[in-house]
Amino acid sequence: MNFPRPKRPRRLLLAPAALAALTALVPGALAAAPTELPAPEQGLNLLVVGLDTRKGVTAEEKERFRLGGKECDCTDVMMLVHVSAADDRVDVVSLPRDSLTSFPADHRDRRTGKVHAAHQAKINSAWAEGGSSFTVETVESMTGLPVHRYLEIDFRRFMDTVDRVDGGVSICTAEPLKDPSTGLDLKPGTKRVGGGEALQYVRSRKADGQMDFGRIQKQQKFVVNTLERLREGMLDDPEQLMALAATLRGTASAERGISPVELLTLAGRLRELPPDRMTFATVPVRGFNPNIAGVGSTLGWDAEGAAEVFGRLREDLPLPAAEEVAPSTIPVGTYRPAEGSSLICP
Repeated sequence: MNFPRPKRPRRLLLAPAALAALTALVPGALAAAPTELPAPEQGLNLLVVGLDTRKGVTAEEKERFRLGGKECDCTDVMMLVHVSAADDRVDVVSLPRDSLTSFPADHRDRRTGKVHAAHQAKINSAWAEGGSSFTVETVESMTGLPVHRYLEIDFRRFMDTVDRVDGGVSICTAEPLKDPSTGLDLKPGTKRVGGGEALQYVRSRKADGQMDFGRIQKQQKFVVNTLERLREGMLDDPEQLMALAATLRGTASAERGISPVELLTLAGRLRELPPDRMTFATVPVRGFNPNIAGVGSTLGWDAEGAAEVFGRLREDLPLPAAEEVAPSTIPVGTYRPAEGSSLICP
């Protein structure tokens, strides 16, 4: 689904932007990024992506945490974060990596220099073909929303940052979770994990029969529980914040990359936002598309449901309730928004 491209123009913090805000303590971090955080009348949109890249990951870590030897050079995580103009609500909509999109003609492949004709592709290959700016443009085209700021995090920074959180981050499950691909092996209950295990958890999509939708839910739960750990005292410890900041850096060269000053500004605006004022959802999907040569198996968005979701955000309104959107032909992919408070581990 493609919309016309828009014109550019309790002590919780937004995550992973919450963590990245701490990079303001690192001299020179994100130096090339803009310095003024926009305050759009219809709310602020931040695109957060996680890159499937093993740069800086050791051979021992690859083996221990089942990271595999080949990276896709693409985005494994895509979250569109909407902060209301009144700073009283945050809505996070995940975009499945296999969502079908169309790339326009005449864009240049950053890897080969080749100028492409228009073609269909998975949304997660936008970064591989055109980098951060093309990823932003693709999301804007598919959602009809302007992306005001952008943040990307890779495997190395993710693991190191989680390791800096004192005592680790809580993950939990009601049923056993075992994924032979990532090595995830969780018994029912709650446990604290460091960076490597955390990465296994947020990458797992074969443990619960819910495919990428289950992985998205784990990612969203991890965001909320990371916020809880920070809220429990780390935010008031300058020394720990400095150590955490030194491990996570934004992307200085990214177009519309969020700067340290902007991150701190955003963190301050959301400092007292309770978890029940955060809502997490996955864009409504219709189901699987027929295989496309050169692209493979893809997901098709539910045009009406997606238009309703992004239309609400465009008007700075809360996300629609589950019953307002038609069920997906893939039961596990049915649109089910969840309050952040419901995702916190016991």
